[in-house]
Amino acid sequence: MSTIWLVVICISVLFSVVNGRIDEFTKAMFEAGKASVEVCLYLLGIVSLWLGITKILEDSGLMYKLSNFFTPMISALFKNIPKGHASITSITLNLLANFFGIGNAATPLGIRAMEDLQTLNPEKETITFEMMLFIVINTSSIQLIPFTVIGLLANYGSQNPNWVFLPTFLATLISSVIAVAILYLFKKVNDRKKS
Repeated sequence: MSTIWLVVICISVLFSVVNGRIDEFTKAMFEAGKASVEVCLYLLGIVSLWLGITKILEDSGLMYKLSNFFTPMISALFKNIPKGHASITSITLNLLANFFGIGNAATPLGIRAMEDLQTLNPEKETITFEMMLFIVINTSSIQLIPFTVIGLLANYGSQNPNWVFLPTFLATLISSVIAVAILYLFKKVNDRKKS
């Protein structure tokens, strides 16, 4: 990837020199650098806000009450996890964070979920089906409200930053269903090969 970026930059410099627009090229580079730092700081603010809210919800116990509401669904999906195991709560919290579009805040929860799932793994050098299922669901992550995207669109002056709500929800729902279906298909094929 770094080679591609180097080639793109070299071609851009070459074209700006050939067209006599080196001043505009230099100005655009500095403006892009400034914009990228502003976006990073803006995203840092959003992530910090949601991590703080998540911590408050966790410390108040509300997050765990909310996770208890979704526990039956998670238990039905992850059938080999014993009832009351810590991984159920951490998986639920991670999926809820992704569901509300705060994926960066979900990362520490996802790491905790994988650590909890690893405690159930009899072969520590391999990955269990529950771990694979969690990775697939976490990666495709159904999002109801993409707060980060809405925040970025609002920051860049979008007239209606909420328009991404329905397309994001539908796209992530479809991708999650397909990803889980493919995983189960591979599991079925693998089980047949073993028997």
